[in-house]
This record gives sequence, C-alpha cells and structure tokens, in this order.
Amino acid sequence: MVSAVFHSPALTSTTSEATSAASLKQRQQKMRQRAFLLTWISPLFGFALLLAVWSLVALKSGNAFPTPWETFKQAYVVFSDPFYNNGPNDQGIGWNIYSSLKRVALGFGLAALVGIPAGFVIGRFEWASRMFNPLISLLRPVSPLAWLPIGLLVFKGANPAAIWTIFICSIWPMIINTAVGVQRVPSDYMNVARVLNLSERKIMSVILFPAVLPYMLTGVRLSVGTAWLVIVAAEMLTGGVGIGFWVWDEWNNLNVKNIIIAIFIIGLVGLLLEYLLIRLARAFTFEDIKA
Repeated sequence: MVSAVFHSPALTSTTSEATSAASLKQRQQKMRQRAFLLTWISPLFGFALLLAVWSLVALKSGNAFPTPWETFKQAYVVFSDPFYNNGPNDQGIGWNIYSSLKRVALGFGLAALVGIPAGFVIGRFEWASRMFNPLISLLRPVSPLAWLPIGLLVFKGANPAAIWTIFICSIWPMIINTAVGVQRVPSDYMNVARVLNLSERKIMSVILFPAVLPYMLTGVRLSVGTAWLVIVAAEMLTGGVGIGFWVWDEWNNLNVKNIIIAIFIIGLVGLLLEYLLIRLARAFTFEDIKA
C-alpha cells in the first residue's frame, strides 16, 4: 500500500514564519540578557573586586588601614550632619564640598569667558593662530601647582590664588577645542558668507557658533574635569575650607577612613559634573556625544 503525503504551500509558509518569529524572539531575549549583564552585573563584579582587594589590604596591614565596613560606618557618621559649623577649621563635609564647587565655578567661569572667545579668534584669523599657538604649546603642559605660587604672590590670598590656578589650567582645553572647531568649519559655509557679504559678527553668530558648538562643549567638559582635579590639590596647599583641605586636615589627624571617604566623594562629584555637561551637550547638539 502506497501512501502519499501532500504539503500545503500555505501550511509550509505559516510554519516558516512561526519558526522565524520564535528565532527572532530568542535573539531579542539573548540581547536583553547581554545588555543586562553589561549594564548591571559587570559593574557589580568590578565593585566586588575593589572591595575584595580593599579587604585584603586592610587584613594585611593590621589596624593601619580601615576595612570597607569600618569606612562605611564612618561615612554614616560624616553624612549624618554634613553642614555643622564649629569654626573656620571644623566644618561639615557639605560646607567643604560647597566651598570647593564655588571656587571651581568662579575659576571655570572666568576661563570660559576668556577661553571661548579667544578660541574663536585664534581659529578664525591666521595671524592670531601664529601669534598664540607657540605660547599655548609652551604654557599648556605646565603643572597646575606650578601656577599656585604665582597666584599667591600676585593676589596676596589663598582663595584668589586657588581660583587663579583653576582659571589658568582649565582655559587651555576650551581655547584649543574651540579653535579646532572653527578651523574645521566647511569652506562652503565661508564662501556663502562672502557671497552674502555678511559682517564678522554675523559670521560668528550665524555660521561659526552652531558649527563649533560640539567642539566647544567638548572643551568645556575637559576643562571642568581639570578644574575639579586642580582645586583638590590647590586646597591642600592653601588651607581654609574645601574638600582638598579636608583631606589634608584628616591626614594630619591620621584619620584614614575620612580620607577614603573624601576620595569617593571627589570621584562622585566629578562624575556628576561630567554627566551634567554630557546632558547639556546632547541638548544643544544633534550628534550622539559619548562619555
């Protein structure tokens, strides 16, 4: 007895579509699992490794180096009253962070007011580029702390000297990135400006500024990171109120737990500043600006 099996084309097509849909769903599920691992599990393993190394160092050093748990308990004490004020040299961590951020805002703001227009001029005019590029190349690699004695000599005060140090060290990324952005504006844009006989002010505001904005914001991001690094070192030397002075004062008191807490605070504040600038950059540009 011979039996024949007939396959309907419609049935075959339906089976193939179902298989494809199941395969696609499986791939999407694997992609979600991979994204979850990369986003959450991998960083957790990194922090676990840090805690393991930290615990091992604390174990090997005896009581000289605090354990993660001891540091966590001390952090709870520090942040339970962050804004106490018992005098100029005994203030809460909140006031120290505020003082440092205020100095960074002043020095960084002055650097932006000078550096961004200077970058436009250097990028726009060849004579300015030839005049200032050698000076920038000479002064940019100078260590931030080398500028601090100059500030103390000129301004006769620790606070303005720290602001001066932030200013002089954070100005270079803004000048360089803005100038590079101006120089990379397509020549067709400038040809159109010449045909329309636009004034220099119109060229700056209508053509150059929108095209240079991504470069300028990159310079701002680099500058604010530099400013936050510099203020910690400057405050260690100048004293007063600030996160850098707090680290140095805790070292003089041999309070290693507070020093470790300050390290994490400095890192978190720097991360927050960079995140805010990334959000600002994405709000004003159409490009996918990555951290």
